Amino acid sequence: MSYSHVERATVLAEALPYIQKYNGKTIVVKYGGNAMISQELRQAVISDIILLHLVGIRVVVVHGGGPEITDMLKKIGKESRFVDGLRYTDQETMEIVQQVLCGKVNKDLVAILNRQGGRAVGLCGMDAGLFQARQLDKKYGLVGEITRVDPEVVVDSLSNGYIPVVSTVAQGTDGANSYNINADTAAAKLAVALGAEKLLLLTDVRGLLRDPKDGSTLIPTVGLSDVPGLVKDGVIQGGMIPKVECCVEAVRSGVHNAVILDGRIPHSILIELLSDEGVGTMLF
Repeated sequence: MSYSHVERATVLAEALPYIQKYNGKTIVVKYGGNAMISQELRQAVISDIILLHLVGIRVVVVHGGGPEITDMLKKIGKESRFVDGLRYTDQETMEIVQQVLCGKVNKDLVAILNRQGGRAVGLCGMDAGLFQARQLDKKYGLVGEITRVDPEVVVDSLSNGYIPVVSTVAQGTDGANSYNINADTAAAKLAVALGAEKLLLLTDVRGLLRDPKDGSTLIPTVGLSDVPGLVKDGVIQGGMIPKVECCVEAVRSGVHNAVILDGRIPHSILIELLSDEGVGTMLF
């Protein structure tokens, strides 16, 4: 037997206790960034999700679609505008957001999962009142703040053996509007409502770095009590602050742990969940 065969067997043996640990547990994966754009990375993420599903792990996918929304707005001659890092969403933009997220992006993901042997079902945050929201602030337009999550439709899908794929548009509770919801926030709220074991946020960075310019300074684990000091020291800054806040809220509300994971690494989900190594920053 060649070394490569032994090596593969070792990897599978290493995965066994983790498969046993997560069997029957719920994992929420927020899918976005380069992992959605690159064909190679998308294929790796899809195969990871299907493998987890086949070994008895209940996987829920929550997706964004910022680049696709921007592309569609360009096609209709509308420029994207951002306020404090959030997409300003007027009525016309909201119509595009709903079409792109609930339509093309969601159904494309479902189709890819199904073609690769999964059993996926597409859900929108408005289905069965899954995500309910009010306006976050008028300066952002139709961007919502989730006020309630009713996970029953997701639980039913999981119980029937499906991989739920959820787009982040919410039903308004303060009028007839639909709202655009930040995908990290939606994933965290849904993970809490489902009593998930773990929340994975796929991003375009390694995780938390002591030195943002040096990938070797990855901080593998962070306790919630360490977060304020890391913010003060500037280790957590910029766009990483809201991601960390989502993770902190999820863990404080009952999710066992949350991981900021580099979606640019092929099969990062499997490495994080089913190996001794891990490749992101875990908050616990």
